[in-house]
Amino acid sequence: MTVRSAIVLAAGEGMRLRPLTRHRPKPMLPAATKPILEHVFDELIGAGIERLTVVVGYGRTAVQSHFGSTYRDVPIEYAIQDKQLGSAHALAAALPTADEPSLVVNGDQLIDASIVRDTIERHDESADGTIGVVAASDVTEYGGVIVDADGTVTELAENPTDERCYRLNAGVYVLEPTTIDIVTSVDSSEGEYSLPDGLSLLLERGETVNAVETEGMWIDATYPWDLLTVAETLFDTGTVESTVASTAQVHESATVREPAIVSPDCVIGPGAVVGPYASIGDNVTVGSNATVENSVLDSDTRIGSNATVLDCVTGRGVEIGPGSAVVGGRSDVRVGTAVHEGQRLGALLADRATDDGGVTYAPGTIVGSAVTIHAGRTVRGSIESDTEVR
Repeated sequence: MTVRSAIVLAAGEGMRLRPLTRHRPKPMLPAATKPILEHVFDELIGAGIERLTVVVGYGRTAVQSHFGSTYRDVPIEYAIQDKQLGSAHALAAALPTADEPSLVVNGDQLIDASIVRDTIERHDESADGTIGVVAASDVTEYGGVIVDADGTVTELAENPTDERCYRLNAGVYVLEPTTIDIVTSVDSSEGEYSLPDGLSLLLERGETVNAVETEGMWIDATYPWDLLTVAETLFDTGTVESTVASTAQVHESATVREPAIVSPDCVIGPGAVVGPYASIGDNVTVGSNATVENSVLDSDTRIGSNATVLDCVTGRGVEIGPGSAVVGGRSDVRVGTAVHEGQRLGALLADRATDDGGVTYAPGTIVGSAVTIHAGRTVRGSIESDTEVR
């Protein structure tokens, strides 16, 4: 079957990625050096999609200003979800464009073109929908799908904890126009209208939903440290390649150790060591004799001379001062009220966080946006946005 149109759900914030999502939505966070959503678009276009409808909501201007009305000559139409009330509610915003069988994907999870192609090829008009699934040892953080021996779906469950054999719902669907009408009419559960619940409604009515198990790449950045894993996976799978932009200035005594990306207009100072597994965004400066390894540094970040930055994620406009140290390693990290044990995160510094130099970041430190840290301090735990650490 040929499917030419895709509806991309990109309206959510990504609460568990705060404070990085304080000023932009999760789909615009960096996967290596490009927004997650840009990677999604690339894979959709690589699979033959010719028209994009993007559902935007939280931080929608960040999406619309970045992509405009076309991407790689593929037209983009935007639909607005005014309140973020779940994936089925988001899909309902795109109903006016759903006049043919459509691919529906999440814009905040990385997929590759093979998942898209496999799902499209499995779909036929005798089914109301088709879901792309992947094998996974643990689906408790995501959606699970029970698939019969003939490849039909018998049940969908969110965050399942029982011991049945679930496939992971990759968030890639082909839906008929009449199916979209039905799944977007689902009742809310705890104030949220969920697309998996809508598909469960189809099953309750005796309709057919197919599944295709695919070996394509699927990655979700649920928590801040996942952005490190995303970048590492993109390097290791060859999805992104090591490169130094022609407009970057790398001093002759600096070392760039692959895999690494050094983006346009970066400056890498004398004696600096960048990489391996370093994703350096646009207009980043790495000072003399500084070290950056296994880190994702977003645009306009400044790393001072003699600083050490390991296992670090930064937002935009961050300044890590001279002699400061993000020492890296594993630690317990608190996100909201939950504590996640043994996560590899040296530190997360959100947009415009700065330090005056000589600061030490204990593993697992989360620094909010627009935080100022004075010289010589040791910081740990979570630091709220717009505060000053003396």
